[in-house]
Amino acid sequence: MKSTQLMIRVILFYLLAASFSCSEKSRPKPNILFIFADDQRADALGIAGNPNLKTPNIDALAQRGTRFTNAYVMGGNHGAICAASRAMLMSGKGLFRVLDRLDGEHTLPMHFAAHGYTTFGTGKWHNERSAFEQSFQHGTNVFLGGMANHYSVSLRDMTSGDTLSAPENRGYSTDLFTSSAIDFIENHVKSGAENPFFAYVSYTVPHDPYSPREDFIDRYNPDEIKLPENFLPLHPFQFDQLNIRDENLLAWPRDPEKVKAVLADYYALITHLDTQVGNLVETLKRLGQYDNTIIVYAADNGLAIGSHGLLGKQNMYEHSSKVPLIIAGPGVPENQIQEAYTYLFDLFPTLAALADLPEPEGIDGVNLVRLMRGDQNEVRSAMFTAYRHTVRSVRKGDWKLIRYPERDFTQLFNLKEDPAEQINLAEKPEMASKIEELKALLIQEQQAAGDTVAWTADEILPLEYDHTLVDRFPDRWQPEYTLDKYFSDLSPQ
Repeated sequence: MKSTQLMIRVILFYLLAASFSCSEKSRPKPNILFIFADDQRADALGIAGNPNLKTPNIDALAQRGTRFTNAYVMGGNHGAICAASRAMLMSGKGLFRVLDRLDGEHTLPMHFAAHGYTTFGTGKWHNERSAFEQSFQHGTNVFLGGMANHYSVSLRDMTSGDTLSAPENRGYSTDLFTSSAIDFIENHVKSGAENPFFAYVSYTVPHDPYSPREDFIDRYNPDEIKLPENFLPLHPFQFDQLNIRDENLLAWPRDPEKVKAVLADYYALITHLDTQVGNLVETLKRLGQYDNTIIVYAADNGLAIGSHGLLGKQNMYEHSSKVPLIIAGPGVPENQIQEAYTYLFDLFPTLAALADLPEPEGIDGVNLVRLMRGDQNEVRSAMFTAYRHTVRSVRKGDWKLIRYPERDFTQLFNLKEDPAEQINLAEKPEMASKIEELKALLIQEQQAAGDTVAWTADEILPLEYDHTLVDRFPDRWQPEYTLDKYFSDLSPQ
């Protein structure tokens, strides 16, 4: 009798083990939907506490998943921060190992394609054309460049020979990229393909021109928009190219009413984008793919828009180097806020881990899965950022140091007491030891990253500048709407 019972237990054990093994093998790998915005501040989300802005669909993603409140882009090697940011994202490598070049790199979509995923890309690609062609199996409405007239974007499609077609101007960017992604997802699902998809949807908004689609233009009233807490008419000192194109978009000193007008248009671009995020999510639900799709929402870098007297992202203040980052879907804790320091290039190993793919080799990004699941409290103890050879920054805990080697100038902020970075504590005698501590940490982080810029440059340039001598002019991407609204004060060239 006992032997019979023992035999039954053994048989049941093996049946259960076999059943578990089969369910594990049959469990489908998750799809990946990667939504990437352009020049969106981390605080430009309703769920981030912005009182002026409505982003219900992105907010819902954050509630369904994990939102990272200290996610950064490491910086850039020239004014187009987005080129370096995207190269880091796609390669999983830090700034000084990849700069803005992707040719020859094993990219994020390549990694997924190598392990059975069907890969698709649409929207902005600010790196080499050949890198896109090598990274994606499919692509429609692909924009090769940094910025464009949103009303008429120069776009290409992937041909059967795995090359991008000649460019042609089409309609409004946000709508075209969304419809391309929806068409791809629908076709992939309806084809009966058993393999999962990796879809990269890279928008050109809210990057300027600040020209929302016509039905979104009056969505926000400038009179009801609040200026940033750290708004200034002029940046208090010179540290790089003050006439770089981002800074040309408004006159100096910054007119508060003009900044509010820009913010109203900027928020309208984001709200339009939010509606399209909702359309993408509804498509996944309609096709039965929502529960098995990991959705990432992120942006390539932040933006000033009046903060510290600046408009662009070519600086190391929090508003320009911090980015929104949300991950939602299977395997991701819901309604979680994660404060640990993260870089955008951490997404490469993180998505690979969530999809149970082999860990990519030779990268700098760190897998965030254990962090999200509560198995560790941090993945790095400090945050290092850099811009060209002119600015370096390190943050640890409540403290942040920004160093300007060409000006022999230092800023020190206590972000707990002064999150808007308005009070420079560097000149206070009692802060000398804190500066030395952070200086040593900055040099250590530079060495680890492969950065060779010295604490102080050989030639010291003045901090003072005359804003009346800075030339201002519109670029060729500005449509009639922005020319009339923001450049009408200029004399004809």
